[in-house]
Amino acid sequence: MDVTPTLSLFDDAYKSGTPPWVIGAPQPAIVELERAGGFTGRVLDVGCGAGEHTILLTRLGYDVLGVDYAPAAIEHARANAAAQHVEARFAVADATNLGSATRYDTILDSALFHIFAAADRARYVASLHAACEPGGTVHVLALSDRGHGFGPQVSEDDIRGAFGDGWTLESLVETTYRGVIGEAHVAAFGQPAGSLVDEPAWLARARRGDL
Repeated sequence: MDVTPTLSLFDDAYKSGTPPWVIGAPQPAIVELERAGGFTGRVLDVGCGAGEHTILLTRLGYDVLGVDYAPAAIEHARANAAAQHVEARFAVADATNLGSATRYDTILDSALFHIFAAADRARYVASLHAACEPGGTVHVLALSDRGHGFGPQVSEDDIRGAFGDGWTLESLVETTYRGVIGEAHVAAFGQPAGSLVDEPAWLARARRGDL
């Protein structure tokens, strides 16, 4: 990304309808990650959007907080949780300034990392470092540059470069990210608007160092 999208873009997306990244269910890659034991201790779902992953993890008994910079997203997430009768916790927060007052053993980023321009990405990863317990884990699911342009995309080098000093990048594998095709992507995918599509994505696991 050359320029990080504005807050208003995301807030307006939730106010005007269902954004293309809201599929009404958790991402399959995150469901599998949980089944593989990827979440422990206190969990932060950063850029939680409509709250599908916070709701999933709450239902499964995790101590989890979902945060998003867009107030409309948090309203959507709370309504979503209430409709499913799940007492999930959500808050409005700036992902680039999470602070260290509360630290988390596991942080989940599903489709947030890839929206940041390079300078903002560095600030974001520093914020994750501050909010993560020493020895804690950050999982990043991000759209790959091998995709069709469904949304902002990042390369393997982008991820490796971001999680350098202060981190150990333990795993970086290819997976998929599921989204809903909008009118703007009909030609690229050759499928009608409203269709679900699984796009190439990266799933990274980074462990915070002790310093």
